Parts: sequence; C-alpha cells; structure tokens
Amino acid sequence: MRIAFFGSSLVSSYWNGAATYYRGLLKALAALGQEITFYEPDAFDRQRHRDIPDPDWARVVVYPATEDGWRHAIEEATRGADLIVKASGVGVFDEALDLAIVDLASARLMTIYWDVDAPATLESMAADNNHHLRLAIARYDLVLTYGGGDPVVQTYRKFGARQCVPIYNAVDPDTHHPVTPRPDYAGDLSFLGNRLPDREARVEEFFLRPAQMLPKRRFLLGGAGWESKPVPANVTIAGHVGSGAHNAFFCSGSATLNINRESMARFGFSPPTRIFEAAGAGACILTDAWDGIDEFLAPDQEILLVKSAEDVVRTIETLTPERARRIGEAARRHVLDQHTYIQRAAQVMKVMNLATNGKEAAE
Repeated sequence: MRIAFFGSSLVSSYWNGAATYYRGLLKALAALGQEITFYEPDAFDRQRHRDIPDPDWARVVVYPATEDGWRHAIEEATRGADLIVKASGVGVFDEALDLAIVDLASARLMTIYWDVDAPATLESMAADNNHHLRLAIARYDLVLTYGGGDPVVQTYRKFGARQCVPIYNAVDPDTHHPVTPRPDYAGDLSFLGNRLPDREARVEEFFLRPAQMLPKRRFLLGGAGWESKPVPANVTIAGHVGSGAHNAFFCSGSATLNINRESMARFGFSPPTRIFEAAGAGACILTDAWDGIDEFLAPDQEILLVKSAEDVVRTIETLTPERARRIGEAARRHVLDQHTYIQRAAQVMKVMNLATNGKEAAE
C-alpha cells in the first residue's frame, strides 16, 4: 500500500512532540511492506533543527508553508497514493488540509484523520458549534488517535466518526535503549517537555514546587520554551533536547518525571511518547496520576504515581538507587514485550484492512 502522510515533521522534533511517534509507527509500517511518503511544511524553523536525515524507510517531501505549497503537495500525493493520512497539529493550514483531504475520499483512495492530540481536539469541537471538523470528520473513512481510550472513541463517534481506534505510543528498541549516562544530565529528577499553555501549570505543581521544597536536590528541566521561565536555583534548564539525546537524558538521572497535558490527564488513557521512550531506556519513571496507566505499566512495580507536589517530594526522598534501577528494568522488560511499534503497526494494518473491506462492501 502506498501511504501519503501529512504531519508536522518526521525529521525534526523541534516544537514537535509527535516526531518520535511518527517515526516509530511509520518505520514499523514500512517494515511490514508499506510504501511511505511523509509531507511536512517548512515551518517553525524545524528544518534548521533536524534530528535525523531523511530515513531510508520513508520518502520525505518538505513543502513551502504557503497555500500554493500545500495544494501542490496534495496534488502530488493524490497521483501516487492508495491512502492519504491527515494528522492533527501540522501547524500551518490545518483546517484547509483537513477539508481538502477529506474531499479526496473515493473508491480508489482511502482517507484517515489521525489525531495526535485527541483530547484537545475534541474539547475544541465541543466548544465551537461551527468547528470545521464537526462536518468533516464523518466523511473520513477512519479516525485513528494517539490515545484516549473509550472516552475519546465514544466522543468521536458522537461527532459522527465511522470508526475510531486508538493507536497508542510504543517503544522502538533500535531507538530507545540504555546508554552511558552523561554528567550534564545528572540529577535527582528530570522532566522533558516543551512549554505549552495547558502543561505549564502542571509543571509548576509537579516539578518546580517540589524543587523549591527540596533545595538540596538537583532537578533538570528539558524542552523548548523554558529559558524565560523563573525557576528555583537547583533547577537546570537544558533547553531543546534533540531526539538523539533522549536516551542519555533519561538514563543519567535517578528518576524522570512524566507530566500529561491537562486535557490528556482529564480524558486519561493517553500515555505520551515520553513514557515509552524513558521505559525503553530503562529509566525509573514518576508520572502524574491518570486513568488507564495500569493498562500500560504496573503502578509501584514499573512506574510510580504521584498526585501532588508533596507526593513527588516523598517519592524522591525515599527512592533508593536499587529500587529505581529495579523499577526501570521492569518497565523496560514490559514495554519490549507488549508495547513495541511493530505491534502497533500490525494493529494499524488490521484496522485499515477492515475499514477498506467495509468500504468496498458498502460501495
């Protein structure tokens, strides 16, 4: 199958948290015999902050971030594809792309809307009766999501989606694995995530406030946008951490913290890429509590749950190196056994084949 995929970026993780999700899934789909072309706009300086060269398992087309640019990209994709995927959060001309691609659906060409931030998308649709996806989503052959579980599935179905299936984050063992620690990433607790409006208050509660309460401990804050954020003296701001340094970031400290964005925490069942990346590297992970975590990792045995700044403080104060190592190793074994991208890709192929068969039967 020839798949044209319109997303934010495959080659750059700069202001692009979905990059490793795209890479893991599309690399695995290519390994299963699919022909991948990834279309991404030349926007937000991502091409100047590439993490990887064009991979050998996908063709990458970078188009100008203009109306002519996306129109020409769609024209090219239409000529050669059996399936066109529009991911959410491309960043420029999203609404125009959403509407233009759904118009391409035909007996020959299948269309998929792939939502990498479903809780936020659904909340914006619920708040706006004129949201363009309220009419468009029912015309896509299939909706796939980054996560969200039954709450996201049921809400998308209420908006008219023919079928909605969560395809969760996972681990690519070739990419996410233990490495030699780096002294500049050492510390008692690290956090990696870009500074975003619906994340910042939770970073203040689960990361910066514990740092204030533990002035003798070392904290490391990675991700774009934090340079102007006032932080306690014991917090080191690492700035943007390219995907090639993620393993070292997770391996070098005593523990690493996952903080879900507010909308994802409300919906639950939305494990972000960072959890699987950190688990693949064998890190001891703390996560803010959200519904569904036990479907991916076992609390207290493979991941540690925290519900407040005080929980973070207590966990850091009592966490021994031996326990941290034991938790990290258990998490790594679990994700390598049950949560790999090749397993997710097999799920995608099954869902797409079912959707294709159903479409042919209806026609």
